[in-house]
Amino acid sequence: MAFLGAIAVGTALMMLPAARAEPGHAPFVVALFTATSAVCVTGLSVVDTPTYWSGFGEVLLTVLSQIGGFGIMTLATLLGLLVSRRLGLRSRLLVQAESAGLLSGNIGGVLVRVAIVMFASEAVISVVLALRFWLAYDYPFGRAVWEAVFHAVQAFNNAGFALYPDSLVRFVGDWWICVPLSLGVLTGSVGFPVLFELAREWRTPGFWSTHTRLTVWGTVLLSGVGFLAFLVFEWSNPGTLGPLSTPSKVLAAFTQDVMTRSGGFNSIDLGRMNTETVAVTNGMMFIGGGSASTAGGIKITTFLLLAYVIWAEIRGEPDVVISKRRIADETQRQAVTVALLGVALVSAGTLALIALTEDVPFDRALFEVTSAFATVGLSTGITATLPPSAQVVLVILMFVGRVGTIAVGTAIALNTRRRNYRYPEERPLVG
Repeated sequence: MAFLGAIAVGTALMMLPAARAEPGHAPFVVALFTATSAVCVTGLSVVDTPTYWSGFGEVLLTVLSQIGGFGIMTLATLLGLLVSRRLGLRSRLLVQAESAGLLSGNIGGVLVRVAIVMFASEAVISVVLALRFWLAYDYPFGRAVWEAVFHAVQAFNNAGFALYPDSLVRFVGDWWICVPLSLGVLTGSVGFPVLFELAREWRTPGFWSTHTRLTVWGTVLLSGVGFLAFLVFEWSNPGTLGPLSTPSKVLAAFTQDVMTRSGGFNSIDLGRMNTETVAVTNGMMFIGGGSASTAGGIKITTFLLLAYVIWAEIRGEPDVVISKRRIADETQRQAVTVALLGVALVSAGTLALIALTEDVPFDRALFEVTSAFATVGLSTGITATLPPSAQVVLVILMFVGRVGTIAVGTAIALNTRRRNYRYPEERPLVG
């Protein structure tokens, strides 16, 4: 309800005439899509952001993205903490629920640290980008600062809105632009619990929690796979990496690999990628980033946990064990539920998109739907051409992807009471 409320308020504000660069107000579907994309930190857009929205509209995008990335209930609880200097039990439970139970203990202190990490990261990125825009591209100082702040907020919150029609394509070979934004996306997508644990225990990996191990090593593994896939499949593609120098190819592959996880920026033309790269990108977007982060997808821990479940079943092990820790049955069921609900939503969304449009190929529809569900924001360029009904489908997917499939499923479940009995056990044939 909190996210729905934020989207409703954002839609109303985006419909104000002051939010448009041209006279008149934005149509309802355009405002709804943009507000949802910002609050759900996705980055998909049905209009050209720098030309359609005014300066006030761009500020609204920044604020909505910051609110969505920080978390509605987390932000509200932090503001309550600043006002009342204390947190009640209800506020603590709300924050723990929104952060998947990973922010526990001294909630007030944790929230303050979360805010410090977020704003400090955005400040550092803003300084680097502002100096680069001002000194290397001769932007007026005020414009350089504003565009730096805008893109820094979008990067850390994994939102992906850009003030350029081609996103980051014009900066494809600029290390001072692409690297800070990529590092901001990485920092935001790892998740605050992991960041805090790494800050304490970075020298002693043996003491890391299972969640941190899965997130860190999963990020390294998937990033390596994505980076190599982009280099191999796009190296000679004249529409993407082909015309670039070797250092620029490496930078573009690194940038696009990071952005695929949930960042939303693109430094190459995604509409001209090879089919193999599109397939890899779909997989990376669906997996997403870390839990309790600004990233989307089913999350790295879910993906790796399912891999361990499969491996244990193949070996005939009675328990799923990771780093000498047994994984609870309910955690395994939760991982299976999240993954299968994600597959079902992406499948249904793709079918709906194809049914509501006339000439959208299957691979592009799948890419768009996966990007919306995983709150990534990458697009092959068809978002603005979709009919309003198809855009509403993407709005629903962005909302469910940001709030969480289990959270939405629990909210609409008809029967959530706990039974005080168990039925006799039965073993149907499987496989």
